[in-house]
Amino acid sequence: MTEIINLDAHRPRQRRVIDLTKHDTDAPTPPREVLEGVVIPSGIPGQGKAAAGRAALRYGARALRVAATHDRTKTGARLVARHGSYVVGGAGVLAKRTWDGRSAARYERMMRIAEAAGNPDEAKEWEERGRAFRAARHQRRMDLLTMPQRVAKGTVVGTATATGGLLGLGVLLAIADKDPGMVLAPVMGTIDAIRWAVVIVTIVWGPALFLAPWLAFLGLWNTGRMRGAAPRWALPARERGDGAPITPSIVVTAMRDLGIAPLRASIKAMEDNGAGMLSPIVLAGCGVEVDITLPSGSSTEEVLSRRRKLAENLGRHEHEVHLSVAPAARTVRAWIADSGALDEPIGPSPLVTDPDTSADYATGRAPWGVDLRGDAALVSLFQRHMLITGLSNQGKTASLRALALWLAHDAAVLFRIGDLKGIGDWRMFTGIAQVLIEGPTDDHVIAVTEMVEEGVEEMNRRLLAPSGSTFPPLVFIVDEAQVAYGSAARDTYVTDNGTIRYGAPYGGSKATSRYFQAVKKIHDQGRAVNVTIWEGTQDPTNENLPKRSREGNHIRASLVLGTESQARMALGDNPIDAGAAPHKLRQGLDKGTVVVAGDGVKLAPGQPAVTIRTHYIDGDTAGELAERIKARRAGVDTRTAADTGEGEQVDHLADIGAVLGDAKRMRTDEVRQRLTERNPREYRTWTAQDLSRVLDAAGAAPYKSGGVMVVSANLVREAIDQRDAAAEDTPDRDAE
Repeated sequence: MTEIINLDAHRPRQRRVIDLTKHDTDAPTPPREVLEGVVIPSGIPGQGKAAAGRAALRYGARALRVAATHDRTKTGARLVARHGSYVVGGAGVLAKRTWDGRSAARYERMMRIAEAAGNPDEAKEWEERGRAFRAARHQRRMDLLTMPQRVAKGTVVGTATATGGLLGLGVLLAIADKDPGMVLAPVMGTIDAIRWAVVIVTIVWGPALFLAPWLAFLGLWNTGRMRGAAPRWALPARERGDGAPITPSIVVTAMRDLGIAPLRASIKAMEDNGAGMLSPIVLAGCGVEVDITLPSGSSTEEVLSRRRKLAENLGRHEHEVHLSVAPAARTVRAWIADSGALDEPIGPSPLVTDPDTSADYATGRAPWGVDLRGDAALVSLFQRHMLITGLSNQGKTASLRALALWLAHDAAVLFRIGDLKGIGDWRMFTGIAQVLIEGPTDDHVIAVTEMVEEGVEEMNRRLLAPSGSTFPPLVFIVDEAQVAYGSAARDTYVTDNGTIRYGAPYGGSKATSRYFQAVKKIHDQGRAVNVTIWEGTQDPTNENLPKRSREGNHIRASLVLGTESQARMALGDNPIDAGAAPHKLRQGLDKGTVVVAGDGVKLAPGQPAVTIRTHYIDGDTAGELAERIKARRAGVDTRTAADTGEGEQVDHLADIGAVLGDAKRMRTDEVRQRLTERNPREYRTWTAQDLSRVLDAAGAAPYKSGGVMVVSANLVREAIDQRDAAAEDTPDRDAE
């Protein structure tokens, strides 16, 4: 047989199997049977049981924790809490309704609300209604004192009248049937009906008494469900998520939980739980709008500074809630977007979709985009200086260029453009603008400064013209103006003795800056003679955008900025204090969204700024629009600044022939890439149109081969040979 024995307490626990069968060599050895078990050590009595108990407790605690944190347990807890809240909330609603119906609490509450709103006439009306209700209630209570006598008298009179009527009916039946027994037939029929009614009530009473509490419970549950009495955490996931419709109760709760102690106390003290603070919630574009009148002791500034918390309380992201100060005192106007609506595109610009677009500088308005309500945002550019600023790569140039493309549809408007970024964003205005300077160097800053100074001279000439003279609109555009303000370039001159002297700086923000002074002079007097200037700049500071230059603009627009101080420099203090917040826009996500202040955009009464989501027109589409514009305007010979460092003329055709080398043909994209490698300063901004323009003029236009555009090396060489031959023959013809 096999047996499990206890081992010595000082030895480690182990399992041992001992075979106690006799060692009979003759008898076959039976198979050994191994039993599983735990060796119980000797020593302290009860130690094994205590350890087993602790293990059981640990296992039970772990099982309880797993069960308590399981998703099914959480779902069940939410279910119980939700439906329990419906019942409790429904009971509270019905109790409040009962109290309002049996007392004058409703009239007193409405009277206090009217007094708080400053409406004494309405307060008097509710006071009169309350007085009439109390008088009627007193009369009903007095009637209860005489009710027993009246009920007894009515019962006797009713019984006697009914009995007499039944007997009279029986007499008529007895006469008609000639049977005296019919006299009591109506009375007996009535008695039988009463008996059957009692029988029916006896049968129904039991089930009705059983169902009555459940029906009452169901009524309370339904009332609470309709009123949304359950807490938010207990709701199903689809109702608990963000994006719930905005209701008055949600807005009041969000305001109460802002963390402003006086506001919270005032809302709790209001008889209507704060509903009187709100105007009607109205649809406004892809969201809703509501005016919130704050109680005494709360300021609009406190609410505006808690925009993020208010948005989260409303179940929205911060960028989906826009706050501003309404014209009425102590009133905040909140625009709340539908969840995710601001991330949807707004559609193409009318300039792109309507080939018959026209513009009028004096009376027209540029279609710049849409406001938060979804209405078209139209901008009047008539005699208005403009500043647009924002962080890099947020759509500043595209927003500014869209306005210029619309205005260019008016053939009378003249443009002079300085692009101090110099990567070709304004290249399509070649043939439209009188001057187009592209580049970021000091030489380009000097050229742009001289361009603006020429504008000052033109302005002075117009100012000195005879009264009644008319002049075509002249618009100067300087993109990346911070490069001009930040330039260290200075004017130089040589004295009589050959000494080099430095004159006024071109850049800078001081009164000696030539660029700053030219812009200031146009701001001061240019509007009177249709000379205006638009500037686009990054990261506004006092160094790269002087205060005098900022405040001279009629339209001030800002894309996303990093800080509130930058936002104040871009738009001014008044719009920021009233709720404008370009620094709250999302960098990279709100590209092309601008906050605009000024008189060029239609604003709501009392609002100093509006948020506009501008239409995006990419570079290729802008080029197509420019070609359409050129077809409507007289040809303009655009003057550009030299962009080769030493003013040397670049032979484009020779460069193209050089990069082609021994190849018979080469793709146009590869040609432009090799040109850029050969002369980055000249060709880094070249587009396919630039390459085609040079080759078309030489008679070596690109053509399609294998589905791609290519350049023929033979055609280019022939064009170079013909040009050189024509150049050699020119002196002979001149001599003749």
